[in-house]
Amino acid sequence: MIKYELLPQQLLHEGSCSPENFFEPTIPNDKYILAVHDPDYFYDLLNSKLSPKEARKIGFPLSEVLVERERTIADGTMKASDFAMKHGIAMNIAGGTHHAYTNRGEAFCMLNDQAIGARYLQLRGKVKKILIVDLDVHQGNGTAEIFQEDDTVFTFSMHGASNYPFKKEISDLDIPLKKNTSDTEYLAILKKTLPQLIEQQQPEFIYYLCGVDVLATDKLGTLGMSLEGCKQRDAFVLKTCKEYDIPVQCSMGGGYSREIKVIVEAHANTFRLAQELYF
Repeated sequence: MIKYELLPQQLLHEGSCSPENFFEPTIPNDKYILAVHDPDYFYDLLNSKLSPKEARKIGFPLSEVLVERERTIADGTMKASDFAMKHGIAMNIAGGTHHAYTNRGEAFCMLNDQAIGARYLQLRGKVKKILIVDLDVHQGNGTAEIFQEDDTVFTFSMHGASNYPFKKEISDLDIPLKKNTSDTEYLAILKKTLPQLIEQQQPEFIYYLCGVDVLATDKLGTLGMSLEGCKQRDAFVLKTCKEYDIPVQCSMGGGYSREIKVIVEAHANTFRLAQELYF
């Protein structure tokens, strides 16, 4: 999507970020991917051996370049996890591939970047307890499935009740929202829920999926949030992470408003807030 090119250009143009703020991920060590994804699925994906039915569920015409891109996105989230441990926060301009299951991909997601990041930190002994805060308009169904038997990773998804996936998985905490949920209602629920979760779960690291498909202008969303409301959402999550002194990694997730400038502005707000609050 063109937003992945325009977003860094906008941040550099306006001076919110400098070239030194960016890093380029590479192809990661597959052992971290295999700590999350079934080997048969991963190697079929890698060797272009998925069945036509499996490929159709993903939604992209599969290619070697596309799979390489997905592995690179996962590496971006792993590297951002390390940066966040050092600096408090780090961002992946892409990522948020929360519809990827242990053994299959769907809805344009092949490898679950934040699940891989979580396992990466745990396997390297960096943290034990992790909280995933998924505020994309779509439920993080793949993430819920991956960690359904794992009490070291708590999955929280707040999403449109009427949005895809129409058959939801069970996260540790799901909050389905009615159509046209407003800024006021959305923020009230979030401000009540997130601090309570942190107090209850005591996470050492937070993964934040900050999709901007919660906007009323989004073609694939059902909620009624404004650009300012979306910005306030991000501000609250990041301020809360900082107040509790919990490192946070952010993946951008979805954003499908008709005007590309709206998508870029909404995503850019997340980066501006990170810069303002942490640096």
